[in-house]
Amino acid sequence: MTFPETITVEALDRDPFPIYARLREEFPVTYVPAVNVWFVTRWDDVQTVTKSPDIFTTEAGASPPDKAFGQPNILSAEGHDHKALRGGLEPHFRPKKVADYIEALVAPIAKDYLSRIQSKGSAELMSEYFEPVSTLALARSLGLEDIDADTLRRWFHGLSAGATNFENDPVKTAANYAVASEIEAHVAPVLARLRDEPNTSPLSQMLHFGMPEGESRSDEFVLPTLKVTLLGGMQEPGHGAGTTLVGLLQNPDQMTEVLTDPDALIPRAVTEGIRWVAPIGTQFRIPVKDTELGGVTIPKGAPVTVVLASANRDETRFENADSFDIHRKAVGTATFGFGHHFCVGRWFAAAQIEIALRVLLTALPDIRLASTDPVPFSGWEFRAPRELNVSFTPNAT
Repeated sequence: MTFPETITVEALDRDPFPIYARLREEFPVTYVPAVNVWFVTRWDDVQTVTKSPDIFTTEAGASPPDKAFGQPNILSAEGHDHKALRGGLEPHFRPKKVADYIEALVAPIAKDYLSRIQSKGSAELMSEYFEPVSTLALARSLGLEDIDADTLRRWFHGLSAGATNFENDPVKTAANYAVASEIEAHVAPVLARLRDEPNTSPLSQMLHFGMPEGESRSDEFVLPTLKVTLLGGMQEPGHGAGTTLVGLLQNPDQMTEVLTDPDALIPRAVTEGIRWVAPIGTQFRIPVKDTELGGVTIPKGAPVTVVLASANRDETRFENADSFDIHRKAVGTATFGFGHHFCVGRWFAAAQIEIALRVLLTALPDIRLASTDPVPFSGWEFRAPRELNVSFTPNAT
């Protein structure tokens, strides 16, 4: 039995990085039976797959997001559909546009949730701070104003169950279906209103971008991409922020530097944090013909996962790749993907993480881990601290 045949979902969820390291060294392109896909784990090969749409298409039809959320969706669509779906979202998430609104959007939410914990002297930051800030900021940015953080977090976890269901677990399928149905029921009247009364929100633009005067897209066309956007936009910033803080807390010298010069070093810490542990670890592709890569032949139509989290730890690109280092030479990362399917919300996500961390560290500069035990992480497609328990000197709100 070869090493890839011994890999389990449980081992990947527990800690995929030793597995990825061995795969990069011995089996850089290989089929992994436990999750029913081929893994591509080296930096150069990941770039080859994601930048070769004529050979590796996103029009898979069998990826977990396709099964969970339906089609067309922005992850797997190509051609006209991809242009229409991305065109509705992209203008709102371009760097200059994000810079215009992100502080006013995120800082009040962050300060609100900070005020709920800063007098206590301790907190579990994933559930009490980072995830609520991330979910609310994304929803309000899209134009969904009337949903509370608890509902959004529940939506996120249900959507995540479907998007990560490589092993076809019926429990995950059921969890995803229940939440997806709830989202559709909640959003339908919002879309109906925006169809008659368009505005500048991404939701409205998804309906109307590029359409002839007086026409709009159907709910069925828009909803799969909305679910994908809700999932990625809620997950990446909140989990990336938690991971970045763990990196700083585990490296006190680097934390001291960040506290001394936050404007310069928080952005560097964020870039490093989401390289060190990529919040979204994979992208899905299908080869349109038998294709040689990494010394093996991937059959036409075989499901392929490019492992962005592994590319971010490739020893040929990153020195001491397993370490968290805010002074790492800037060489670019795989965190947001490559090619024309790179993450449309990359600038929004990075800016949101920076603001959430700045608000937190400004108010609680002596923040520290509550225990000497290792911070528990889980997940391989979506990886983040399961809990992030911290202590700090309480202060008045």
